[in-house]
Amino acid sequence: MSSEPPAQALFDQALIEEATKKSGLIWVRGADAPAARPLWHVWHEGAALLVGDGPGEQPLPALTDGGAAEVAVRSKDKGGRLVTWRASVHRLDPASPEWQAAVAELKGKRLNAPGAEEIPARWARDCTVLRLVPTGQVEPPPTGSLAEPPLPTPATTRVPVPAALPRLLARRRKRG
Repeated sequence: MSSEPPAQALFDQALIEEATKKSGLIWVRGADAPAARPLWHVWHEGAALLVGDGPGEQPLPALTDGGAAEVAVRSKDKGGRLVTWRASVHRLDPASPEWQAAVAELKGKRLNAPGAEEIPARWARDCTVLRLVPTGQVEPPPTGSLAEPPLPTPATTRVPVPAALPRLLARRRKRG
């Protein structure tokens, strides 16, 4: 009997890796999270690396060490869903060599980071670095709508346009 994985498992593994590697964002839902959140990531050594939950960094959606997560990957050019995969979540310890390698990869991809020289020390002190390792389980494509209510936010919508504004703008156009 052969010890090689079946062809479908190899295909799923390649699909997860290539799609996740090329996507700028992944949508991640933790086990207890109400909705998936878009997160920037780096693919490194067979897993998606995330940094967050610190000042100036992205919030991580209820991801706990040893827990599970669902990761949806979209196409970078069209924006459509390519694959949804299951992952096991591993928190990296700042004293470990895995953490050092992960931070080296993440630091190189972190755009607009304040104080780029202090990133490793700041991440070790204030942030969480996670590694999402694929379990090999690929979810079937969704059949219905995936619309969800928006997450709570302190942002507000615009106030109504003042009634006199259209007349003032029309007057300016006549003068010019």
